[in-house]
Amino acid sequence: MLVPSLQNIPYDLLLSIAQHLDLADIYALQLTCKHLRYAIRTRPVYRELAASLLRRCRALPLCGFNHISDLSTDQLIEVVNHAARLERGWLTRTPRPALNAFLPKGEEPVDGIATRGIKSKYWYKVARTPPDEEVDWLSPITGGYTICATKSGKVVCWDVHRDIDIAEWNHGERWELWKCRVEIERRTIYFTMAKALRGKDDEKVMQFELIQIHFPEQTSNSDEQLNPYFSTLRSFKTLGVFLNVFTLEPEARLLAGLMWISRFNSIGLYVLLDWNKEEYVFVDTAIQWTHSSKWACILCDGSIVIHLEEATFACQHFFPLSVLSQHVTVSNPSPSFVPRITTRLEPTRSISRGFIFPVLPPESYILPFRQPIVQDSLIAGSGNQIHPIIVPQVEDPTLPAHVNNPPNPWSDRLWYPESVDIVRQWWPTLPSIPRLRSSVVLFSQHHQHTHVTMDYVLAQHYFSVPLSTSNAEMDASDAMMRMWCVSVPFEVVCVSDPVTEDDLTAEVPPRQRPLFAADFGHAVWLEHVRTADNEEEEEPYKRRQKRLRFVSFPGVRLEGEGHAVWSGIGGGGGPFEMEGTVRTLAIPEELDLHEVNDINLDQSKGVVILSVRQGKMFILCYE
Repeated sequence: MLVPSLQNIPYDLLLSIAQHLDLADIYALQLTCKHLRYAIRTRPVYRELAASLLRRCRALPLCGFNHISDLSTDQLIEVVNHAARLERGWLTRTPRPALNAFLPKGEEPVDGIATRGIKSKYWYKVARTPPDEEVDWLSPITGGYTICATKSGKVVCWDVHRDIDIAEWNHGERWELWKCRVEIERRTIYFTMAKALRGKDDEKVMQFELIQIHFPEQTSNSDEQLNPYFSTLRSFKTLGVFLNVFTLEPEARLLAGLMWISRFNSIGLYVLLDWNKEEYVFVDTAIQWTHSSKWACILCDGSIVIHLEEATFACQHFFPLSVLSQHVTVSNPSPSFVPRITTRLEPTRSISRGFIFPVLPPESYILPFRQPIVQDSLIAGSGNQIHPIIVPQVEDPTLPAHVNNPPNPWSDRLWYPESVDIVRQWWPTLPSIPRLRSSVVLFSQHHQHTHVTMDYVLAQHYFSVPLSTSNAEMDASDAMMRMWCVSVPFEVVCVSDPVTEDDLTAEVPPRQRPLFAADFGHAVWLEHVRTADNEEEEEPYKRRQKRLRFVSFPGVRLEGEGHAVWSGIGGGGGPFEMEGTVRTLAIPEELDLHEVNDINLDQSKGVVILSVRQGKMFILCYE
């Protein structure tokens, strides 16, 4: 009689058990004996672990334009292990330099954990930026390339490993990059470039160029290096104050834009239903515009959804493509042609949901408000602990209507949304994994005497399209629409954007652009170090100490369409469980933070990229 044991358990039963284990348990199981190691170290097990990571909104660090299905079993195991290390490292501690990220072939890897004073230079790479150009925006692409938009209007693709310019878009004028969309599966990145032509307000005419850069797939039997190439997909003009543009679905050739119609104080919707056709849709949506609203366009189930966020709630307005197609107007490539609004078209349906605001640490209610006052209010925090709340002095202080729903601590009377990043899950995934979106808002407040922006706070939340209708106020496990935050004010380093001719005419001062970047669930920025000596200075000394700062917001796990819960990794616990832990990142000795003029973040590979004025970029890799 065969004695039951793990040695002879049926594989399908073992696989079923393994699907309920996390990576640490799988690793421990592999250490028990060779039989279990060989049985567990298989593609089905690690594909399920990969799916679990993707359900927790963690990208897999794939090389190049690979798909998950392209990976061998050993490659899949390596990718899953790397992603899990990044997830735990970024959520539970300060990310450390990845010592062997850029290890040259033939070199021995460095052992141990990175500490201060580390001498290894293989955790970062220095590459050039386009010569004699000032970088306006840059982003890493698949780890092997970076895309740079320059202030002279060029877009340049840079090969990081060869340190050369391999493709360039240059129309010889001061174009601005307005939007970038990465499509890994199509090996293509889409850009929308813009420039103002003439007029102002409702008569302002802008020119747009929709372009793409395609990365050809290398053939296995050829040593020839196939470089990427740019091509123009569509040129079009718009009329009015343009707010933003969105490449909604490249495969369907669908593009949308939002603009402010000042005479009605409403939002206009401009749509190219097929950018290969000389036609457009331009309608007044009747949605009222406010200066503090955050806007985005999203495609969902055959409808263009206008997603807007106000101070205390989010709202989504639906415009089915079938309805929009009834208002198509033929366009004209003539230089004198401009599109005109054809009708007033209200959304077919609208849904909204309020945010769940955090209980903040007491110091966050004191600074930087002008006249803090203490109320006798008590709010229940985590575990029903009671915490006194200091309410800022505003025109009409709002006391909590419910002990589990504190008021908005970032009133639009005091805080301005300086930077808004509505981030989609852009990375390759599996068909069964729902999509989630994240909104990261950098709020600013101006100095009361100099009017220079001095104080910043950060708020982030997750949402779905359509907005989920569950009541997070009653369901403590629901992570949707909960505002995680960095509430203790800090000072972001800013750089001046170039002044346009319109700004000179209107005597508008140069815009100060925060050196801040966000990716899904993470943010990184350059920060002035505040000390007792410089906190009260009217104009702080420009060369005072700076540091590279980083925060990961608590990870979430998707449990179906429109429902997410805390993943259990990082965050949570304590009275201020929705407060992010800000950490200081190590930097190379040769990097001078005073010279940084742009910053970006790729959470899938643990990379922070900074460009400096000397025509270089630093690619820093953490784990």
